[in-house]
Amino acid sequence: MSFELQTAAYIAATVLFILALGGLRNQESAKRAVWFGIVGMAIAFLATIFGPGVAIDAVLVITVAVGAVIGVIVARRVEMTGMPELVAALHSFVGLAAVFIGLNSDMTAHEFSTHAEQVIHEVEIFLGVFIGAITFTGSIIAYGKLSGKIDGKALILPGRHVWNVVMVIVSFVLMVLYIQGAGSWTLYLMTLLALVIGAHLVMAIGGGDMPVVVSMLNSYSGWAASATGFLLGNDLLIVTGALVGSSGAILSYIMCVAMNRKFLSVILGGFGTVNGPAMEVDGEMIAIDADGVAAALNDADTVIIVPGYGMAVAQAQRAVAELTQRLRAKGKTVRFGIHPVAGRLPGHMNVLLAEAKVPYDIVLEMDEINDDFPQTDVTIIIGSNDIVNPAAQEDPNSPIAGMPVLEVWKSRQVFVSKRGQGTGYSGIENPLFYKENTRMFYGDAKKSLDELLPKIS
Repeated sequence: MSFELQTAAYIAATVLFILALGGLRNQESAKRAVWFGIVGMAIAFLATIFGPGVAIDAVLVITVAVGAVIGVIVARRVEMTGMPELVAALHSFVGLAAVFIGLNSDMTAHEFSTHAEQVIHEVEIFLGVFIGAITFTGSIIAYGKLSGKIDGKALILPGRHVWNVVMVIVSFVLMVLYIQGAGSWTLYLMTLLALVIGAHLVMAIGGGDMPVVVSMLNSYSGWAASATGFLLGNDLLIVTGALVGSSGAILSYIMCVAMNRKFLSVILGGFGTVNGPAMEVDGEMIAIDADGVAAALNDADTVIIVPGYGMAVAQAQRAVAELTQRLRAKGKTVRFGIHPVAGRLPGHMNVLLAEAKVPYDIVLEMDEINDDFPQTDVTIIIGSNDIVNPAAQEDPNSPIAGMPVLEVWKSRQVFVSKRGQGTGYSGIENPLFYKENTRMFYGDAKKSLDELLPKIS
């Protein structure tokens, strides 16, 4: 393949990637958008493999084959509940690749026509390795927190911000020394510092805030890929890395607004801190059985369903869809309320409901449905906690104080489908469970709904 043909293929792939991102704005166009991305990546891959300067040997063929097999196996085995962990793990691969490429470039002899070209090349190496190393360890910690292998609580070390600033300053000094010819040891030492920075930043963020962290790490992986593109002189990597980096940063900002958090606070691990003791919760949790929930639903005219990660864990989305279908068949108005950070990945609940073929037009965002709760007869919460927690509005010392939430407690009746009386993933007590109009529908979400469905008549 000639250089000109490869460039044309890269341009086509870039256009398809842009169309893929644009198509993800709603459920109707998302499936087509995914195919745009798949075709674009196939074109980019083939153009790179068969491009000028690439020797197709046994090592390359075996590596590609092994990677393809692993990818297929992982894609077939991972459930939707495991998607957040998988995304975090894939981000770590991008970061590690950037580190390896940068270190390899440092070990390879290069000839430069001017000193300025050499300086630019060395800065590209340093930045690519720095961002890649932070992405690598940060993504591993995020994976551990999402999968439960690492405690989800924020690790708050004394003077943590000072330590972060010192490590960044030392890394900058090492870059200056590296450019001045001090030797590769400066690059290796910076790599170790960046690995520590990435781990420390994410460890300082509570597990309940991992959706924002995953999105931010997505942005980091994009910038790492873009820096690697400059290093390799690959225009496609530069453009696609910038697309991923900027879109990830924008999504992180949108979610921070949805959670009433400051963008810099996310990056610097400022979540999970409180200003004083949390407000005490009075009352008791009152349980209800399937008969009681069914009676309320049969009498109700308007119903709102609020799904959360518990629905994903129980794989109850199809039972939820069946419940929705039965209620609508009885002439009841049924809608869904989706919080921007419901689940552990942006859009997690939307994907699950779309998979279960819930009509798109009754799936509404928080801002679209929040004003309707006072006129709602029954609200059913399936596996949600923080996004329906009134402490966000009532307790200034709560870790989620100021976070916009779905105001479900304003409904006439609230039923919470929950496995037990625990505080949930984030460890924050929820006063909603103790309110007079709330009843706890205990049990696995799927089993509880399967027991409820025959009683809706």
